Amino acid sequence: MGIPHNITEFSMLGLSQNPEIQRVLFVVFLIIYVVTVCGNMLILVTVTSSPTLASPMYFFLANLSFIDTCYSSSMAPKLIADSLYEGRTISYEGCMAQLFGAHFLGGVEIILLTVMAYDRYVAICKPLHYMTIMTRHLCVLLVGVTWLGGFLHSLVQLFLVLQLPFCGPNVINHFVCDLYPLLELACTNTYVIGLLVVANSGVICLLNFLLLAASYIVILCHLRSRSADGRRKALSTCGAHFTVVALFFVPCMFTYMRPSSTLSIDKNMAVFYGILTPMLNPLIYTLRNEEVKNAMKKLLTQPRNNVEGILFLLDLSPPSNPLSLGAASPTQIFSLLVHMENKRNVTEFILIGLTQNPKMQKVVFLVFLVLYLVTLSGNLLIVVTITTSQALNSPMYFFLTHLSLIDTVYSSSSAPKLIVDSLHEKKIISFNGKIISFRGCMTQVFAEHLFGAAEIILLTVMAYDRYVAICKPLRYMAIMSQQACGLLVGVAWAGGFVHATVQIFFVVWLPFCGPNVIDHFMCDLNPLLKLVCMDMHTLGLFVAANSGFICLLNFLLLVVSYVVILRSLRAYSLEGRRKALSTCVSHITVVVLFFVPCIFVYLRPVTTFSIDKAVALFYTAITPMLNPLIYTLRNAEVKNAMRKLWIKR
Repeated sequence: MGIPHNITEFSMLGLSQNPEIQRVLFVVFLIIYVVTVCGNMLILVTVTSSPTLASPMYFFLANLSFIDTCYSSSMAPKLIADSLYEGRTISYEGCMAQLFGAHFLGGVEIILLTVMAYDRYVAICKPLHYMTIMTRHLCVLLVGVTWLGGFLHSLVQLFLVLQLPFCGPNVINHFVCDLYPLLELACTNTYVIGLLVVANSGVICLLNFLLLAASYIVILCHLRSRSADGRRKALSTCGAHFTVVALFFVPCMFTYMRPSSTLSIDKNMAVFYGILTPMLNPLIYTLRNEEVKNAMKKLLTQPRNNVEGILFLLDLSPPSNPLSLGAASPTQIFSLLVHMENKRNVTEFILIGLTQNPKMQKVVFLVFLVLYLVTLSGNLLIVVTITTSQALNSPMYFFLTHLSLIDTVYSSSSAPKLIVDSLHEKKIISFNGKIISFRGCMTQVFAEHLFGAAEIILLTVMAYDRYVAICKPLRYMAIMSQQACGLLVGVAWAGGFVHATVQIFFVVWLPFCGPNVIDHFMCDLNPLLKLVCMDMHTLGLFVAANSGFICLLNFLLLVVSYVVILRSLRAYSLEGRRKALSTCVSHITVVVLFFVPCIFVYLRPVTTFSIDKAVALFYTAITPMLNPLIYTLRNAEVKNAMRKLWIKR
């Protein structure tokens, strides 16, 4: 038997019930959230575009800014939107998703802060071994460990909560779905689970905090032998990091290092570590760091057309006196080694784009800007409509919400770059600036295949949902339970992650000796493999076996499911067939628009055709825009829910 649930949604009390205070909260937290996103994105862009900020410390800082943006986004938008409504409700699935997201990103940040403390320890206490210890591969590995640790931590928390029965009441005295407020609503004894929560969240906070404290004690003891200027520089970076640590860890330990109970101050603590700290981090790191401030000034004042400067920097030579490296800082040594290593291979990729004609580029800019805005607006409208409508609570709409979300981020992995590049003659993509390794290109490849594969698997899941609804209607709710739906969406994301990881693993180690011109508007596998200076026959087969096989296998599963569905419809009445075909036709249309171009591109040997760019446009830009139109124009329930959303006061 499944776990009993009488509750399908939770009511959130929020921070205040006073309408006037709610308006103030809306304005305040909207400003905080905008500042958070802008500040962290500014740091991310500054670090990734500045060759002087190429040390491991800034690599970790860029990751911290990205995590802070996502972490704040797991709480702030819901809090801001709820400030406009009296009735603040969240579905059971939405509550579990918010719980998972908050603990996933919070766990990642906790571990990353510990990694950053280790980086400072090595830089200050072992400066001569810094470059041999904090290699690029180790830095990437440490960041991967933080994401894996956060994922495992959040998975354990979610597993504990999913086992709880919720029979009523359903009022959460908080503005976010968190563990202790949820444990209070469970209609069972939660003492043991409360201890497990302390053992998971509390111990993670305490253990990492103790590691941080120990590392800084060692650092401070070591600084006694430094000069006054050396102590000042070291304390400058360590002071900023320790301030962030104190602001984040102290509220977390207060919340989770105690038995299962809720206090009136808990909401204030959650605001502090979930809303305020992600906003303060950019200010703390920039106000105390001259290198970051100087890089920001250069970023805001540099001219757009700096190809000559790029070519000059590519010819950068090492210092005439090698002994001067001993007096250089770890940041300067790391930057020099990066340049020396990159001279041996391709340091940038030049994207030809869709056209070289300046007039056509302006047309491309306008057309795809409109397409991208329509894509974002349409998909987000579907997400908001389904999450706010009581009538759209079936599994089909739950999956449609996730499809719209994936379409939004999938389109964002390529469309903004295409739009911006339409304004420039040369389209140069980089990860840590305009003259560094191809990691930016690898990032785009990873994102495209992560979201693309997640969408492929989710479309197959949606076909399975239609199969159960039509062929096994009496058992539909028993089979497509909340846990099953959440698990299937998790499988879609996990499958996309594994697929993208395999793809990037094959490509990231390849030698790129030149040329570096990609005849495409984005970094994709086949155009990249053409630039590799080695035989690509075997690797091309791996690409076809990975991307092509995923496309073909899921497409065959979809075809089989719809053949079974169509055979089953013969026993239905005319009205029943009409309703069933209405939802199935929408899904089949989306499947054909997405799968056929993907199969054409990836289920073939490594080669490129002139039509590839047009085909890629179809499944990356046009299909995500058409999905909202396809699902809404043929679905009366969604259209009615949208009308109610627009006329609601």
